Amino acid sequence: MHIHILGICGTFMGGLAALAREAGHRVTGCDAGVYPPMSDQLRALGIELIEGWGTDQMSLAPGVWVIGNVVSRARQADGSPKFPLMEAILESGQPYTSGPQWLAEHVLQGRHVLAVAGTHGKTTTTSMLAWVLEQAGLSPGFLVGGVPVNFGVSARLGQGRPFVIEADEYDTAFFDKRSKFVHYRPRTAVLNNLEFDHADIFDDLAAIERQFHHLVRTVPASGRVVVNGLEESLTRVLHAGCWSEVRSFGAAVSDFTARGEPEAFDVLQGGKVCGRVEWALGGVHNQLNALAAIAAADHLGVAPAHACRALGEFRNVKRRMELRGTVRGIAVYDDFAHHPTAIRTTVDGLRRRLAPGQRLLAVFEPRSNTMKLGTMKSQLPWSLEQADLAFCHAGGLGWDPREALAPMGPRARVADDIDALLALVLAEVREGDQVLCMSNGGFGGIHGRLLQALG
Repeated sequence: MHIHILGICGTFMGGLAALAREAGHRVTGCDAGVYPPMSDQLRALGIELIEGWGTDQMSLAPGVWVIGNVVSRARQADGSPKFPLMEAILESGQPYTSGPQWLAEHVLQGRHVLAVAGTHGKTTTTSMLAWVLEQAGLSPGFLVGGVPVNFGVSARLGQGRPFVIEADEYDTAFFDKRSKFVHYRPRTAVLNNLEFDHADIFDDLAAIERQFHHLVRTVPASGRVVVNGLEESLTRVLHAGCWSEVRSFGAAVSDFTARGEPEAFDVLQGGKVCGRVEWALGGVHNQLNALAAIAAADHLGVAPAHACRALGEFRNVKRRMELRGTVRGIAVYDDFAHHPTAIRTTVDGLRRRLAPGQRLLAVFEPRSNTMKLGTMKSQLPWSLEQADLAFCHAGGLGWDPREALAPMGPRARVADDIDALLALVLAEVREGDQVLCMSNGGFGGIHGRLLQALG
């Protein structure tokens, strides 16, 4: 089958493209604003990428059009459609479907699906779980919203029955407003955490909790729900009804707990030590991610001790506290953090690893739809309080970050474009500093530009 993917460079759709290609389908796709690592991965697979949404692509005549949720019926200022190719597809009556629906019908059928959901940590936990199952000899398939360094690709079919998937609560497509994860029908569901996010499509936290409960409804009685015992929101989700085995992690009375620092800790099951994790990752959030992966793998019979040993060799995901380079003793990191809680946990994780006297410089842009709306702007000083200096890119916002960051006083700097932001950082950075760049986009290549300027 020939499939043509609209929005192919999104992390989910790019992974789907890789799976379809591996399964023997002919795959082409289009997008706008392409940036690595997904564009590099697709080109390496020999998948043809077309820039833009032109109607000339109708001549490709694929068997089905697979529509990413970047596509909408929106109009430009002059009244013309923002996505003319989608309008042509609708007019022609040709078959189209969403990415999650195509995946459910063509890849997930007959597999033991392990779905990892949560506001934060989905990508990392999914990668951890896939690696644990790989090291256990189960050869899992997986689809991750990033590129796990251990595997080098964001998706593969795998030879075994397990399939590990990052389960996103964002909506499926403009014609299907359910969360993506309701399509996956997991046998093992991980509920990592749950906070308010995606203010562009959800009115409040209760609306997201409702979608999470839709996911819980799809887990069979013989399945397992792995839940963070520290989250009141997830407690409410399960109280709405759960028909499967539940295993908790994180809280003192949970089934799986940790004892020790995030870089080296014992794992306890039922209060008894069952393994130890020693690895290069930091942060309490990654410690919790590890417990979730261990509890999920346990459902497939992987002993926690084996899971712990596998995690000792886990090398994280690109753009998750990824060291991009060190020049003159100044380290520059790249991280995907885009929600105030994610920013706070990322900053905390790096702060814990600093030597006395070292400074942490946080450079970030509020780029997610939620942050652009300013819904969580008041939380930014809280999320950045452990940074010695914070630098914010203010471009494209409908609110004033100078006002939002005012409680930080002179520790916060704001610039309206990337060049000005880079100049602010260069004026302050000194030997020994750790510079943490955070964005869910390309951030104007600021990481490389900073390293080049320092060199």
